[in-house]
Amino acid sequence: MADLILHHYPNSPFAEKVRLILGHKQLAWKSVFIPMIMPKPDLTALTGGYRKTPVLQIGADIYCDTALICDVLEQIAPTPTLYPDAFKGAARIVAQWADSALFTAAMAWNFQPAGVAQVFAGAPAEGVQAFVADRAAMRGGAARMSSTDAAATYKSYLRRLANMLHGQDFLFGAQPCVADFAAYHPLWFTQERTPALAGILDATPDVKAWMARMKAIGHGASSPCRAEEALALARSATPVAAQDEVFQDEHGIALGSQVVIAADNFGLEPTEGELVAATRTRYTLRRTDERAGTVHVHFPRMGFTLKKVTA
Repeated sequence: MADLILHHYPNSPFAEKVRLILGHKQLAWKSVFIPMIMPKPDLTALTGGYRKTPVLQIGADIYCDTALICDVLEQIAPTPTLYPDAFKGAARIVAQWADSALFTAAMAWNFQPAGVAQVFAGAPAEGVQAFVADRAAMRGGAARMSSTDAAATYKSYLRRLANMLHGQDFLFGAQPCVADFAAYHPLWFTQERTPALAGILDATPDVKAWMARMKAIGHGASSPCRAEEALALARSATPVAAQDEVFQDEHGIALGSQVVIAADNFGLEPTEGELVAATRTRYTLRRTDERAGTVHVHFPRMGFTLKKVTA
């Protein structure tokens, strides 16, 4: 198998989710650091437009969104599993809640003035302003939850996690599953990146103890990789052919059509390409870039829209 290449940056909560899963599964991986804000020319050469963090590259196959990346890593290394049979559905539902509702409340809490001062300590004012403008553009004009509204919501969510952890080491028992990694990463940002605001965790000692267990998993074996090297690896590789994947048509759009895929609520930059697969859980586009060559860009169905390109 080709190297696992993670395109990310150190402060990204969603990247921390994947870094820990790589450590949990004891996978070796290459690390490409990308900018926190646009433009991201090396990344978008691979994705065709998608700009959210992280992105997983395996040769000429590019995987977008951590929900899909989790599934890919599970296929590569089935044990230890992220999806135990006894509560597979519940674990996915909690992970989806954590990646959306919990993340939104936690980050609104984290990015009040005291948190911003720590995240951007030493950065020029124009850098902070550029970050704020970039994230406002990613929201597509939608309002951000205020830190005051976030306070009560975040506290309630922490209590719910504490209830799940009572009497056990992880959210669903003795071993971590996908729900643990999804719930951990926004709390990680509070504790590790905005420690001035981490007192909100003190009322839930079971959560803090669980966080220590999650942190101890580590990131596995990573090695640095330059963006130019990752692009060259994509250019020299051939995308993996679809393995008898059943076409599931929900849109009346045939395989081979030129389509646009975009996230449905945050980070709305579109990716255009030829639809080469639409399965029960994912879409795959074929596209060609002069720097990356011909690649397959993969997206989960959930959270993304598919539209046919019209002349």
